[in-house]
This record gives sequence, C-alpha cells and structure tokens, in this order.
Amino acid sequence: MNTPCKPAVSAGTPRMLLLSCLASMTLLIGACASTPPPTEQVAVATAAVAHAVGAESAVYAPGELTTARDKLARANQAMLAKDYVLAGTLAQQAQLDAQVAEATTQAAKARKAADALRDANQALSEELSRKPK
Repeated sequence: MNTPCKPAVSAGTPRMLLLSCLASMTLLIGACASTPPPTEQVAVATAAVAHAVGAESAVYAPGELTTARDKLARANQAMLAKDYVLAGTLAQQAQLDAQVAEATTQAAKARKAADALRDANQALSEELSRKPK
C-alpha cells in the first residue's frame, strides 16, 4: 500500500500569499495617499503669525517670529508639493512658534510697564519726601 505523499502546502498557496501581499500594499499606499490637505491648520498658523505681528513681536521677539514665519512658508511649500503630513506638522509648529513670540512680546511689554510704574512710584516718593511737613 504505497500512497503518494501529499504536499504540506498546496500549489495555490504562493499565489494566495502574493495576492495577500499586494492587497496589503495597496491598502497601505491608499492610506498614505488619502491624507487630506491640512488647509485648516495652515490657516490657523497664518492667523497666529499675523496676530503675533500685530502684537509687535517683530520688536520684542524677532527670533521667535522669524522662526514662525519660516515654518509657515515651508508649510505652504509642502502644501504645493502635496506633502500634507509635512505641511501639517510645519503648520502646527509655526502656530506654536507664533504663540511663543506673542507670549514673549506680552511679557516684555508687561516688564516695561512694570518698570515705568516702579519709576513713577519712586519719583512720587521722592517728591513727597521733599515737601515740608
């Protein structure tokens, strides 16, 4: 009773494996290609940079503002190149840099106002101490 050996793997298995791999790759490529353009993130970053400019960040936080503007420009370039992942990342970074520039500006203005108030109080104290009683 000689029975022929049955193969452990059927002849259709390599073909099924190949089809399965191709299907997986198609889904992976499709997922990457379906990243929507981050138009809202770029718009928010643009508004944040404009707000920082309006807050006089060019005077009080020029480095931070320059960084924000640079990242926003690079985000716009990435949008044109349809690299939406990079564009979204750069837009978020530009927004944060613009917010840092604005916060730095507000802190510098508050320090300046506090210094002016301290100087005014000191001048008033000196004036009051000179008057005869």
